Amino acid sequence: MTDFIGSGWAFPVGVDARGRIALARRERDIEEAILMILLTPKGQRVMRPEFGCQVHDLIFAPNDATTAGLAEYYVREALAMWEPRIEVLKVSANPDPEQPECLRIVVDYMIKATHDRRALVFPFYRIPGEE
Repeated sequence: MTDFIGSGWAFPVGVDARGRIALARRERDIEEAILMILLTPKGQRVMRPEFGCQVHDLIFAPNDATTAGLAEYYVREALAMWEPRIEVLKVSANPDPEQPECLRIVVDYMIKATHDRRALVFPFYRIPGEE
C-alpha cells in the first residue's frame, strides 16, 4: 500500500550527489506536490491550464475575512482535484500579525495510504493596496 505514496522529481528540480535528477520519496514527495499545486497559478501551464490553485487571483485582495475564506476554498478545491494521495482535513487562512501583506494558510491533511496526519503552512503574500 505504501507504493501508492511513490516518488518523483524533487521540487525544485535539482541534481543529487551522483549528478542524477534528485528524487523526493514518500511523504516528502507528497509535501512537494502540495507546494507545487499551491505555487502554480491556474492557467500558467499551457498544456494543462486547469492545473494549479486559484488563490493567486487574490494577490491584490484586502487581507480580511472574505479573502481568507476564499483562500481556504481555493486551496481545498485545488488539493481535492490534483492530489489524490491525501485527504484534506482542514484548511485555515489568517492574516499574519507580524506581516500584514501575508496570509498564512495552514493545510491539515492525512496521507491516505498510511493514515499519517500532517500539516503544511503556506505563506501567501499579497500586494497591499494603497490605504
